[in-house]
Amino acid sequence: MSEPIRIAAPDGVAPAAQYSHVVIGTGRLVAVAGQLPLAEDGTVVGEGDPAAQARQVFTNLGRCLSAAGATFDDVVKLTYFVTDMAHMPAIRAARAAHLPDDRLPAASAVQVAALVRPEFLMEIEAFAVLPE
Repeated sequence: MSEPIRIAAPDGVAPAAQYSHVVIGTGRLVAVAGQLPLAEDGTVVGEGDPAAQARQVFTNLGRCLSAAGATFDDVVKLTYFVTDMAHMPAIRAARAAHLPDDRLPAASAVQVAALVRPEFLMEIEAFAVLPE
């Protein structure tokens, strides 16, 4: 598999500290729908606890990637939807358990007024690229 190329600081753009500005990959695209902090049985994990919710969301992302034959090494883009930007440190900590700092994907973080259920503090979607 050819390794995706990660560019943290393209010429003329301020360096990114928590993500890569550009990730270039070739192959098959895997789109993972926004994952929520739900256990396998559908119960909410960590109601009111952003760290617990982030860990569960990344667990779910990993399971979805695995179902597609992918791993976090294949992830080229993450999009974070949060009800409060104050939850981002918990998300970064959960992400660090799956993605080392030298393999950060492109990313966007969006604060939203609400998610599909009020107990959800975050939803995270992923895009990965697998070799052809």
